[in-house]
Amino acid sequence: MSIASLAPLAVALPFLGAALAFVLIRHPRAQRRVSLGTLTITLALEVWVLAVVWNAGPIAVHLGGWAPPFGIVMVADQFSSLLLVISSAVSLAVLAYASGQGAADGESGPVSVFHPTYLILVAGVSNAFLAGDLFNLYVGFEILLTASYVLMTLGGTGSRIRAGITYVVVSVVSSLLFLIAIAMVYGATGTVTLADLAIKLGQLDPGTQHLLHVLLLVAFGIKAAVFPLSFWLPDSYPTAPAPVTAVFAGLLTKVGVYAIIRTETLLFPTDHFNAVLMWAALLTMLVGILGAVAQTDIKRMLSFTLVSHIGYMIFGVALSSVIGLAATVFYVIHHITVQTSLFMVTGLIERRGGTSAIGRLGGLAKLSPILAVLYFIPAMNLAGIPPFSGFLGKLGLLQAGVANGTPLAYLLVVGGVVASLLTLLVMARVWNKVFWRSTADAEDPDPVLLATAPDSTGGESMRALRTSKHVDATEGRFSGENEVPILPRMMVYSTMGLVALGVAMSVFAGPLFDLSQHAAESMVARTPYIEAVLGSGAGAP
Repeated sequence: MSIASLAPLAVALPFLGAALAFVLIRHPRAQRRVSLGTLTITLALEVWVLAVVWNAGPIAVHLGGWAPPFGIVMVADQFSSLLLVISSAVSLAVLAYASGQGAADGESGPVSVFHPTYLILVAGVSNAFLAGDLFNLYVGFEILLTASYVLMTLGGTGSRIRAGITYVVVSVVSSLLFLIAIAMVYGATGTVTLADLAIKLGQLDPGTQHLLHVLLLVAFGIKAAVFPLSFWLPDSYPTAPAPVTAVFAGLLTKVGVYAIIRTETLLFPTDHFNAVLMWAALLTMLVGILGAVAQTDIKRMLSFTLVSHIGYMIFGVALSSVIGLAATVFYVIHHITVQTSLFMVTGLIERRGGTSAIGRLGGLAKLSPILAVLYFIPAMNLAGIPPFSGFLGKLGLLQAGVANGTPLAYLLVVGGVVASLLTLLVMARVWNKVFWRSTADAEDPDPVLLATAPDSTGGESMRALRTSKHVDATEGRFSGENEVPILPRMMVYSTMGLVALGVAMSVFAGPLFDLSQHAAESMVARTPYIEAVLGSGAGAP
């Protein structure tokens, strides 16, 4: 039995870990060990699967021995395997971050359900990436969304409940649209297996094809936060706890993007809606980044940049070319890592400075140099400054747009450059106000920040010495054996690891681009995926 045939364990292991973590709900330390161990094993398995699939091509696993279209099939190809590895690596880093926060603050009450719920979320994401039929993809969405409802409202504060209600309503609407689309697809073709649909959808009349195409695009567009269906995201994500916001920003919208890429390349390879997708991509980029410019809170600003950069991914999909799709695959991997690390850094800023409001912060570069570095690297990466992976991914997308040669593609190239420059503007503004200016220059500095602000000579203030519990432990100063440091080491080290992963993507951009290219070629060809599921001779028409 090939190791790739064990790919469904990427779903089963987190479920088993969640069950064990729930049994250990009264033992937080054991919970953390089980959760971290489960994700570590899952990541190791997925790396092995990726290595096999990279050489062997797509591999299908028919659960229960039932051949499609009658049984459930899970498919691991280069794209899905790569996303599995990156999503598990990011999830592991965020889980370590959350474990450090929980150990420092003391886990009690509803927070004790965080670990099992988090593992269920990871299982849902993995199930969506491996799903070989539309209904199993729907199940994956519902698993991760149900878990996300719980994670978003942890603590039960008024703002989280309000944001959770909006999130629930929008998610239910998108899921209902998806379910209606699945029913109509089955009624028209008699199957929901993706490989089978790749053949049978082409036999339908154009009007029916377009209706099914639009329904799926709208359902996935809501989940991916594509303009004008992105209104819900900036109000939902910032209210959640820092680890939850980080994993949501990195993964949840990318599952929607994955679904768009998979259906556009496998089920609807024509270019009927490319112009619509290009306009949606352009508006998503510009409206998102203009929203970010207007924000005064780091979390909301990052939420708007998240929406903006979804536009780059839709841009690559709309080009319908191998080079555009390859750049999209690379950019998805880059953005998952960088966006998550920025939200993790924001959690550290909020913990160190007492707030995430830009106007109330200042002087953090002196108070915590390591925090300044941890923000600066992914911020420049997101803005697309050479030689980071963000620059390389955007360059690939712009080259694909120029190669397309249409006026709309050129307009998108200009829009992409403008959005990138505005991203640099908002990232630099946070750097200047939060890290570079002095604490005294802040409009309304937080008392916690003033307590540790250096005096005019650069030394610690007398107030800092009297309130030593606020001193940054990462700078090597401890307030006392019974006091909790503001920045727990595990939170800092996990953030450093994810920032280092983003830098590694720049260093090893060549092999990563090669993998993205192979994944794009396989998806455009369609035949390898279809034959892996249905057998040889059943290639794309």
